[in-house]
Amino acid sequence: MPWKTPEGRMYTQTDEWIMLDGRSALVGITDYAQDQLSDIVYVELPTSGDSFDKNDIFATVESVKAAADVNLPASGKVTEVNNGLEDEPELINTDPYDGAWFVKIDVQDISQIEDLMNASTYIDYCNSRSS
Repeated sequence: MPWKTPEGRMYTQTDEWIMLDGRSALVGITDYAQDQLSDIVYVELPTSGDSFDKNDIFATVESVKAAADVNLPASGKVTEVNNGLEDEPELINTDPYDGAWFVKIDVQDISQIEDLMNASTYIDYCNSRSS
């Protein structure tokens, strides 16, 4: 299945994406992740001001078939939370990249993002798990 995987973002092996804008970045889960989870019914997000290290669990997503932890792709401090997701978690299924970002963070170490996958590498990674 061809999952939407926009360029201009970096991707993790645990199916999160991060889009950098200077030292600030938006973070969410990928189209592949929401497809695997199926119908998302609940999301638990952190609070603005919380700080996390790279790979720390910062959010939880629950669907009709599973719950999944969401890991932060780079160390940082949460500067904004997409609180609309708590009222409309199904947005994650329909718009995982634009409308359903989880948090905006102030990235502590930009070099941590260099280790992540670009869109084409991530697509290959997803295909390798689905076959």
